[in-house]
Amino acid sequence: MNTFVKNSYFGNGFPDDPILKDKNMIVRTDVDTVRKVVKACLKPEVSPLVDSELAKKIGVKSLWFKDERNRLGIGSFKAIGASYVMAHEAVDKIGFDFNDEDLKSSLKGRTFITASAGNHGISLAFGAQQFGAKAIIYLSKTVPSNFADYIRTFGAEVVIEGKNYEASMAAAEKASKENDWTLLSDSTWKGYSAGIDVMAGYLVMASEAFEQCPEIPTHIFLQGGIGGYPASVAACARKYYGNEPKIVIVEPTEGRVLQASIEAGKPVESPGEVSNMGRLDCKVASLGALSSLAQTSNYFMTITDDEATDCLTELEENGLKTSESGGAGYAGLLKCIKNNSCEINSDSKVLLILTEKKPD
Repeated sequence: MNTFVKNSYFGNGFPDDPILKDKNMIVRTDVDTVRKVVKACLKPEVSPLVDSELAKKIGVKSLWFKDERNRLGIGSFKAIGASYVMAHEAVDKIGFDFNDEDLKSSLKGRTFITASAGNHGISLAFGAQQFGAKAIIYLSKTVPSNFADYIRTFGAEVVIEGKNYEASMAAAEKASKENDWTLLSDSTWKGYSAGIDVMAGYLVMASEAFEQCPEIPTHIFLQGGIGGYPASVAACARKYYGNEPKIVIVEPTEGRVLQASIEAGKPVESPGEVSNMGRLDCKVASLGALSSLAQTSNYFMTITDDEATDCLTELEENGLKTSESGGAGYAGLLKCIKNNSCEINSDSKVLLILTEKKPD
């Protein structure tokens, strides 16, 4: 198994990729449109960009952390994901000239359902609460119980089903069809593209980070998962910076579906054991996201569960307490430095994203 893979499809994408012919599957970069809806309906504060002293310790010129741990008060970058899709639907229904009561009841009677490894489910539950809808979240048996309990605090119904994320998604999709509920996944697959709308919400975080950075980063490390988050951020980075930054996608060794697909030159499944990077532990990629990453990302790499855990104390000591999933970008950076990989050197200016707070 390769640890570091240079993307030979950068700039062009996979050869004869059918996704490129489907406009509904193209990752969006219309930041201004998203911001208008989000500002009106969700009113988020700008999350901080931390200029970390860890740069000196690890031997790079600059190290910035975009801190998403308190986004909208729910502890994850995905706060503006599913909730953005609901906000967009609310605005389509009631317009921008609304009062709080109009907004809170704008999607009353609607039921949204999804499967999640944690953070997307939180966003959907939060969004449903804001707009008067009902949320049903399917979680696999591998998702920690504290995530299920937290999702329930937003008034959502939680269903535990399936041995992994893919199985819980199949169950959620089946339930949506049987009950005429709205399936709102953050993934995409053949015949399903709503995940592209969810991904558009992540542009708020990405655009903030790029506007906050005092210089153009030489490197941007992004956690993998099914691919939606890194694809959205990478596409936005190319809009802001062109091809200058090297974009590195970091995955668990037990969930290297993006890397495996890049090696194969097409989407493939990548089975493995359960990883402690639960929000990144995915075996099937989002097709639209993967297609975009093949065009926008320079490197794909893996880290072990131990490597993800080993860096957490150092992050916490520097005021950056997070989970294995949230700190995976930093673990990836440390591994690159150790292995002299991905063109990292003493002049590198690196942007990382703390994607979530550590669950209690």
